[in-house]
Amino acid sequence: MERNMCPVGSRATCNEQCLVVVASASEGFRKRILGQFGDRSWAVEEAMGGAEALSLVEEGDFKVVLLDRWLPDLDVRELVSILKTCHPEVQVLVLESAEEERGLVEKLSLQQELPTQPVEAEGVVECGAGREESKSACGAVMKAAPVDKREEPLPGMMGVSPLMQRAYRLARLVVPRDTTVLVMGETGTGKELIARAIHNLGPRSHQPLVIVNCAAIPEPLLESELFGHTRGAFTGAVQSRLGRIHAAHGGTLFLDEVGELPFTMQSKLLRFLQEGEVQRLGSLDVFRVDVRVISATNCDLTRAVAAGRFNEALYYRLSVFPIELPPLRERKGDILPLAAHFLESFCCEAAVPSKSISDEVAVVLESYAWPGNVRELKHVMERAFILSENGTVLRSEHISLQV
Repeated sequence: MERNMCPVGSRATCNEQCLVVVASASEGFRKRILGQFGDRSWAVEEAMGGAEALSLVEEGDFKVVLLDRWLPDLDVRELVSILKTCHPEVQVLVLESAEEERGLVEKLSLQQELPTQPVEAEGVVECGAGREESKSACGAVMKAAPVDKREEPLPGMMGVSPLMQRAYRLARLVVPRDTTVLVMGETGTGKELIARAIHNLGPRSHQPLVIVNCAAIPEPLLESELFGHTRGAFTGAVQSRLGRIHAAHGGTLFLDEVGELPFTMQSKLLRFLQEGEVQRLGSLDVFRVDVRVISATNCDLTRAVAAGRFNEALYYRLSVFPIELPPLRERKGDILPLAAHFLESFCCEAAVPSKSISDEVAVVLESYAWPGNVRELKHVMERAFILSENGTVLRSEHISLQV
């Protein structure tokens, strides 16, 4: 997304011009607002969501924040509350329709300085500091706000348990940033899905997502896979090759099962995270690489650090923003909805009538511990779908579980 940003110059000039943040997932909304500013002296910065808008306010000297009523990541009520508490000098305007946007800039421009009083624009709610009537008006307008969108399932994921909602919320908060994320959880809980969602929802979505399974690559080949090599660097290196890190330039590098990374490679990965540079095997050239790193593990890295199996400095580099995914046995309310979803998807793929889950099967599914988590549930439902043949109801004889 292109932004109308401050020109590079003196800090004072930037502070004077960077006044307004426009936050909306709708490109049309942002364009309408930007179109009203035109060639005016007020510079405008765009944000695709509430978290990004908050980040901009925290980093700059913005005085006005224009919010779309419907944000993809944060609830408007909470965002307004945060801005009023942490940045009372910032004026926040919540816009609900195109009618409320008309003439907005003209009314703001009537002030020689930034407006400190509520804006007299029909349908626009001012939530600035020091105005009790503004606070009550803001609350009145947002009474009918939607369910907190931050806690809605991420793309490709299901589950509405509180533990999963917390994971969704954390993921959405970190989406607009380049912060290093560590996703923790047992095998089959959906760690890669979280990583994909963070990448696809963020500003790097148009750039590559490169996945490296640290446990699947033999140790002698791992350094070459990550950092690349030149021709003749080792036996069998018949041509030069870029590593996975370099291939992720501009995008996201997902290090799956990072806890299985050999100790000798941990210090080299740490250096890359610290310096942002890669050096191919057999070469003296150093390349700067812009990569966001998301890693995942199913083991307790703090215990690995205590046991001397994992580099402590690397652990702190990787776990700047941890997200923990609960095992399926701790969110039993999600078991049947997930099972029904998988069953329906198999029916659609096979182009057969929908099947249902009997009460006896429901009891079995909910009482099982699911050591393989969501992945195991999907496989069990696939097998049950096949065994049920032309039947329309899954019975207990169709369910095969490990004892």
